[in-house]
Amino acid sequence: MKDVYILDAVRTPFGRYGGALSGVRPDDLAAHVVKALVERNDLDGPDEVVLGNANGAGEENRNVARMAAILAGLPITTPGATVNRLCGSGMEAVVQAYRMIAMGDAGTVIAGGVESMTRAPWVLPKPEKAFPAGGQELVSTTLGWRLVNPAMPAEHTVALGEGAELIADKHRITRAEQDAFALASHQKAAKASFEREIVPIGHVTRDEGIRHDTSLEALARLKPVFRKDGGTVTAGNSSPLNDGAAALLLTDEEGLRGREPLARIAATGVSALEPRYFGLGPVEASTRALAKAGRRFGDLATAELNEAFAAQVLGCLAELPDLDPAIVNPDGGAIAIGHPLGASGARVTGAVAHRLAAAGSGTGLAALCIGVGQGLAVVLDR
Repeated sequence: MKDVYILDAVRTPFGRYGGALSGVRPDDLAAHVVKALVERNDLDGPDEVVLGNANGAGEENRNVARMAAILAGLPITTPGATVNRLCGSGMEAVVQAYRMIAMGDAGTVIAGGVESMTRAPWVLPKPEKAFPAGGQELVSTTLGWRLVNPAMPAEHTVALGEGAELIADKHRITRAEQDAFALASHQKAAKASFEREIVPIGHVTRDEGIRHDTSLEALARLKPVFRKDGGTVTAGNSSPLNDGAAALLLTDEEGLRGREPLARIAATGVSALEPRYFGLGPVEASTRALAKAGRRFGDLATAELNEAFAAQVLGCLAELPDLDPAIVNPDGGAIAIGHPLGASGARVTGAVAHRLAAAGSGTGLAALCIGVGQGLAVVLDR
């Protein structure tokens, strides 16, 4: 098994739903970060491009990794594969690239993910018989369940926000605690510098969703979305819908060519649990990844827990008492920065890698919850 290093990590700014990046196709978003890695690292071309994407039903043309490789001007002989683990797709791409290189099947791989939630298409299911007389229903592919199998147990198909409410119930997480967490996310992101990782698109140079002027009072005025009576989950303490892409350059020791990597991938972990408690997926995934790396939560210098919902991250922290909340998401998280599904796993992994490089040493953790009840984590060393 070869050691695998992260040589560089980039991302686009993350745009709001219908916002600054709404006019950019997802394959162009992906091509943008792939091309940036090639140019920043004077790379002739990787052995493979692996990208995560949660949709695939629209302009991604099913295999957005291959589309992006071509659009980025890589040699036409560069293969591309697209993977889907929903919210964890971008990290899943990194994990698969890590395995390729560790096993010697590739030397250098670009891995990441992309999502344009704005441009996710509506789909029209095929009718059961030809020439139907009645109307047909269009279904949005932007987020959540669609065309659910009637055999799927109803308790598995609750809305993502209701899942966050269930976690709040389980750990007695109050609305005030969730709003305070959300405010801190915006405040930290507003102060952070992302210059080392963001590659602008035209005039868009900064994440569009960061609210510099929000307050506890403003957050408290928002109504619960998923439970009208007694609910605690609002648009303000949840991640928004976003557009964006992120990618990492992974290589073996030979591919470093004397350059200093950001970090080394030490281990990965994956888990699954009841779909309605999907938000707690990072608990077991992180525990497994750290055990495989021979590390403990107390060894961590920094960590990223993707903020699908404030209640979800607070629930994970409640179940991980050895993880210091002070090192988690020090530059804010998805509530402020954004959560374009296929890209977020690559973003949080890249953020940890850059932070370890800036510190010069340490161990870091990146983890996400995943819809339908999964968790994914990566441990990095410097």
